[in-house]
Amino acid sequence: MKRTINHMLLLLLATFVFVSCNDGASLQRYFVDNQESKNFITQDVPISMLKIDESELTEEQKEAYHSVKRLNFLGYKTNETDSETLEIELAKIKTILSHEKYNDLAEFSDRGNKVVVKYLGNDEEADEVVVFGSSKEMGFGIVRVLGDGMSPDKMVTLISVLQKSNMDEDQVHDIINFFK
Repeated sequence: MKRTINHMLLLLLATFVFVSCNDGASLQRYFVDNQESKNFITQDVPISMLKIDESELTEEQKEAYHSVKRLNFLGYKTNETDSETLEIELAKIKTILSHEKYNDLAEFSDRGNKVVVKYLGNDEEADEVVVFGSSKEMGFGIVRVLGDGMSPDKMVTLISVLQKSNMDEDQVHDIINFFK
């Protein structure tokens, strides 16, 4: 009997520790849960696939560019029959990104699509930058920008450079074709 109670207490303690360490849904968990789901696509994209002429970058932009190591992309493609599913998935993403651990960095419209940029970390260094764009006609895409020594201020300047860059479409043709 004593042994059973001890096992139950250990199980209860382990459950408590596990639950207290888990602060709810995370973007990483959302990526893992949906990587093979219908209407989703995922792709790891090396930063080297961007064709950026570094000679035209400022020192701050170069530093920001070199602090990025890779991009994790998750996209959801909508169609006429699943607008309800789109709304459910958008609500999940918005709930995750509304958590206080995500700091606002930028918000803008690009070609009629709403884009939100947030980051994890502090004002000096971002552990992760998240770019979330959505369109009712196409669906949404989330990019997790991962690297070392990323600065939130420098990431803002890098975003403007990336908007003007010429991507190697061969590297991301699966993503482009997915949304067509």
